[in-house]
Amino acid sequence: MKKNYHRAGFTLVELLLYMGLLILFLLVQTQILTSVLGVRLESEANSAVQQDSRFIIARLIHDVNRAESIVTPATPSAQTNSLALTIDGISYTYSLSGDNLIITNNLGTNNLNSFGTKISGLAFKRLGNAGGKNTVTISFTLTSITEREFGSETRTIRTTSGIR
Repeated sequence: MKKNYHRAGFTLVELLLYMGLLILFLLVQTQILTSVLGVRLESEANSAVQQDSRFIIARLIHDVNRAESIVTPATPSAQTNSLALTIDGISYTYSLSGDNLIITNNLGTNNLNSFGTKISGLAFKRLGNAGGKNTVTISFTLTSITEREFGSETRTIRTTSGIR
């Protein structure tokens, strides 16, 4: 009588085939995850710079438009790294403190940019003739804190606003 031995399990070829497929699946998943994280960082950096630039420009233009006078820079063609305005008899001063744009008035000091960005190259230049309409050019560079694959998101802003 012949004995029939039936062994349960996998052959070496089957194990190698399954391991190869598993490694291939893990590599594809890793590539997808890396791609998703890169897109997230790109979006986060771009969003921070875009939101802060819109807010800062809107705030500065709004305050210059409603100002009674521009105290600093004092003379036409003068350029400084701070802006002093008088609004409803209250002095407002915009300047850099480290990497932050701050506003100082009778209520205290506040940052205008978020924790996700830093500001450099802040400059205010007074335009116009003596006795003419008070106008100021505002320029600064906004850089994201978030590092993307190709470096930080950077945007240089330049605008002009005047007293109404």
